[in-house]
Amino acid sequence: MSLDSLEDAFYDELCDVYHAEKQLVRALPKMVKQAANKSLAAAFTAHLAETEKHVTRCEQAFADTGKVPKAKKCEAMAGLLEEAKSMMEEEAEPEVMDAVLIGLAQKVEHYEISTYGTLCTWADVLGYKTAKKALGANLDDEEKCDKKLTTISKKLNKLAPAES
Repeated sequence: MSLDSLEDAFYDELCDVYHAEKQLVRALPKMVKQAANKSLAAAFTAHLAETEKHVTRCEQAFADTGKVPKAKKCEAMAGLLEEAKSMMEEEAEPEVMDAVLIGLAQKVEHYEISTYGTLCTWADVLGYKTAKKALGANLDDEEKCDKKLTTISKKLNKLAPAES
């Protein structure tokens, strides 16, 4: 794809985040299973339901542009999820793994927050009102999830052994 305009860049990035969200729909159930703490597992389960909505909202954004929804492999998300997979294969005390899972999830959230922030700004410039609203809702969800994970981590990190 040629990036000759902001509209081209918007579409390209929307294709990227669309794929990222689809990757997360597949990855979050694994994180739910790995979480030892029920509050953390519940937070991941709730975010899975939100992530499924994010996919739908991305499709609404595509409709606003008049372009077909298309997933372009999101290399950044693939890398973050590969790191998560690798870390989840490590032997760890359950409380330590929970702390690690929160850190991994927050890396993903921060990536999504920056991506949706950019897309919302571009949608505004391009006059895509429906896209801005849909993507803004995704941004709000990601920010709330990040804050929730921070709150959970303040409790759970104290449970993990500090030294071996």
